[in-house]
Amino acid sequence: MRKAKITRDTAETKISVELNLDGTGAYDNQTGVGFFDHMLDQLSRHALMDMTVRCEGDLHIDDHHTVEDVGIAIGQALTQAMGDKKGIRRYGDCHLAMDDALVRCALDLSARPFLVWNVDLPTQKIGTFDTELVREFFQALSTHGGITLHVDKLHGVNSHHIAEAAFKSVARALRDALETDPRKADAVPSTKGTL
Repeated sequence: MRKAKITRDTAETKISVELNLDGTGAYDNQTGVGFFDHMLDQLSRHALMDMTVRCEGDLHIDDHHTVEDVGIAIGQALTQAMGDKKGIRRYGDCHLAMDDALVRCALDLSARPFLVWNVDLPTQKIGTFDTELVREFFQALSTHGGITLHVDKLHGVNSHHIAEAAFKSVARALRDALETDPRKADAVPSTKGTL
């Protein structure tokens, strides 16, 4: 089974992440940041990854360290759970519509992290959540998960819908990239022989 457990303990956050890439999308995410928990639930559900996240962060300052550090830990868990990446499809993409929002994601589980983020959110807040933290999460996930990640907003006027469409589109692309290729289940998907 492709599973991982990561703990991250700093002066700013205490985090544990459990991940099962061959799950059913079961989730139990508690970070103390309500909107972020909702987004992590979407990531888990639509990627069909079982995910449990616990985070105690310095929320008396703001949500930044919690969101970024959870992205780091989930990226590390993905890397650990993928192992040598034998048999994965490697690439994934998704156009995801949610009401007024349409977000496109394309990614490569290449071990070469790079984020292209063309997602403008029209408001600075979604409830009490700073919208700039959506990008911070995906930057951390890309860097520590070794993901080349392109996310583009094609349409959208509602910040909640745009952010949620971004999480769901990344999730669906991850689901495709992580699935086993039945035609090459015994090989790493690279002419180099390693990723």
